[in-house]
Amino acid sequence: MINVGFYYRVKKGHEKEFEETFSKVLEYLKKNFPGFKDGKLYRSVSDPQEYLIYSEWENLEVFRQFVSSQAYRDTTSYGKTIIEGRPTHRVLQQVE
Repeated sequence: MINVGFYYRVKKGHEKEFEETFSKVLEYLKKNFPGFKDGKLYRSVSDPQEYLIYSEWENLEVFRQFVSSQAYRDTTSYGKTIIEGRPTHRVLQQVE
């Protein structure tokens, strides 16, 4: 299993929109990517414009399929309109 953390800074006034979009993307992933396990959205307690999306994937290949999909490209294109700067992500693999 792998875990991916996506870190975002959302433009002021778009926080609710970002949260609602996350919910829609989460449902899409659950229905369309069998290797996607779950995702959770976290908001910084010290800066309400900073978010972390924590996701769990069966393996790295499934995650790579997602990030090369049209759905991912569409989401990132849309995200550019409400995100400040460039988001970052980290991929971590579970140690067994």
